[in-house]
Amino acid sequence: MRIIIALVLWIMPTALFAQNWENRHLFNYQSSGQNLRIISSTDTSLFAPVIEKFISRYPNVGVEYLVIGTADVNEIFRENPAGFDLVISSAMDLQLKTVNDGLARPIPDLFHPPWAQWRQSLFAFTSEPAAIVINRTAFAGHPIPQNRQDLIEALRARPEVFRGRVGTYDVRLSGLGYLFATQDARASETYWRLMEVMGALDMRLYCCSGDMIDDLANGTLAVAYNVLGSYATARIEMEDRIEIILPSDFPTTMMRTAMVSIDAPHPVPASAFIRHLITLQSGSDADVLPLPPLNSKLNDVDRATIALEPALMTFLDALKRRKFIAEWEDSVIQE
Repeated sequence: MRIIIALVLWIMPTALFAQNWENRHLFNYQSSGQNLRIISSTDTSLFAPVIEKFISRYPNVGVEYLVIGTADVNEIFRENPAGFDLVISSAMDLQLKTVNDGLARPIPDLFHPPWAQWRQSLFAFTSEPAAIVINRTAFAGHPIPQNRQDLIEALRARPEVFRGRVGTYDVRLSGLGYLFATQDARASETYWRLMEVMGALDMRLYCCSGDMIDDLANGTLAVAYNVLGSYATARIEMEDRIEIILPSDFPTTMMRTAMVSIDAPHPVPASAFIRHLITLQSGSDADVLPLPPLNSKLNDVDRATIALEPALMTFLDALKRRKFIAEWEDSVIQE
């Protein structure tokens, strides 16, 4: 009886959350054999080519790919590290803390630039900027904002056009949204002025970039702030409806990261998958990755890129997080 209860408790966290996946897709699933279980915040449509290329090299390995928001990726994985082989997320701070807490398996013989990995356990494989994305129709006949101050002035000039039609992440729910917000706030006071202006216009709050892009395309939104530029770029069929702006004042760029669970059921093929991600950065396979590749010059020239370093965890401190969110709510939720 004790064995049965222990088994139920071991599988319970995954079972409880199974119905909440944004997407679940099986690739080359093996009825008997090795199936990697990947929990990820990256949309299946953007990551499928990466998995398919991996399977072409390792035909005896299958993949169960599970997609959910960045905050949920962190929470679900921590509930049950043995339930997953790999964790892929754009929330660099949460990923780095997971490694620091001893929940990732090192791959000591994998060469990767020091600035693009942490403790030989967390590996960056993309460089993706946060963007201002606009619906072109809302700006017809008016200047297109090129930075945050321009956006503030544009919103103030025509509040009747933008009321209820500006959006950004709900930083209380989105791990990536919280990361972008804290980094913006550290870089400039302009961020808080922008949040106050957007809040006064009855700002809409979102869990993820994909939903914001959908609402930009259908006209619900006129402006979305801190959208992943890579997601907007991938929607090439909407080029006539949306425009992507990388702020000229200080573009914030994150690196998407991957790690192998310390309790991965299949550590060998999981480590091979990490090597596969790194290999895709160059050579004939570079076009397989639909997301922007890692910028090889980040350590020298791109200071706007969020660094994989202990300072990332500053705003994960419970007291600092409560204080930041309280200030954010005061700015954006206006009665």
